[in-house]
Amino acid sequence: MQSRGSSNRLSGMVLRSRLSALMFSMFATIASVYVAGRLWQDAENRVYLIKELDRVTGQGQSAISVDDTLKIINCKEQQKKLYALEMELAAARQEGFVSKYVSERNGTHSKRRMLAVIGIATRFGRKNNRDAIRRAWMHTGTALKKLEDEKGIVVRFVIGRSANRGDSLDRGIDNENRQTNDFIVLDNHVEAPEELPKKAKLFFVHSVDTWDAEFYVKVNDDVYVNIDALGAMLSTHLDKPRVYIGCMKSGEVYSEPSHKWYEPDWWKFGDGKSYFRHASGEIYVISRALAQFISINRSILRTYAHDDVSVGSWLIGLDVKHIDEGKFCCSSWSSGSICAAV
Repeated sequence: MQSRGSSNRLSGMVLRSRLSALMFSMFATIASVYVAGRLWQDAENRVYLIKELDRVTGQGQSAISVDDTLKIINCKEQQKKLYALEMELAAARQEGFVSKYVSERNGTHSKRRMLAVIGIATRFGRKNNRDAIRRAWMHTGTALKKLEDEKGIVVRFVIGRSANRGDSLDRGIDNENRQTNDFIVLDNHVEAPEELPKKAKLFFVHSVDTWDAEFYVKVNDDVYVNIDALGAMLSTHLDKPRVYIGCMKSGEVYSEPSHKWYEPDWWKFGDGKSYFRHASGEIYVISRALAQFISINRSILRTYAHDDVSVGSWLIGLDVKHIDEGKFCCSSWSSGSICAAV
């Protein structure tokens, strides 16, 4: 049984405990109000300081610290970049896959937009073909420069490097190029028949990074082109931002490894073993937006056994205008043909 003194001490302890809890709660409340007040005051101070900085800098005064000056400059630079990106995105949506702002930042771009860049796919041991093309329709020296200046058409032979880098094959091309200055030499590409699809991809990548043109054209080195007729035809398609022009065809997919046109990925083309419609590899044209698309996505675009099929596969899933142009059927010798295969 507890004594009266013990009961009094117990009551006192309970009372002190309740008072302590009450005091702690009051202190916590006051502290919370104080912190909230300081945060609000700091926010108001920051707003005030920003307004003052804008006012001071707007009046041309220099009573501002170096740190504050750098902060203001950084903010304005970020605002400019954001505005430029917004404008770029709007232009990209309007014109194609990439806006002119991006391409013009590359110093290698021509100031004037060309009508077309023609890449003639050639290989080692074909100098006679190249010389015949130079005499027939490509021209050399000042005549080639005149073609660029007056008609807005750039023409270059396209070739890679030898598997034995720096051998007589490479030296022969380098010597020929020093005399004619009409090559695109793809230094990061090994010249081989089975690598033609990659070569076509690299041609578009290189060309769109070097020349700003409306169209990019791939031609074989056994095809003769009527430059005037080609330029006139391309001019009729300037209103189409994403256009793919060629002698459209399909054809059988061959699954036998011994066949000349063997397709290792034959199983992807269904039970009918037929290619989708695509432009013949003798000559085909893509517009600037499509060349930019290929350049941007170069690392993930799948190549098949043939360059014409590969290019067709890259474009088949896009919002692209396919134009079956009979004048590009070089082997048919049809009336009004723009090209002729020899």
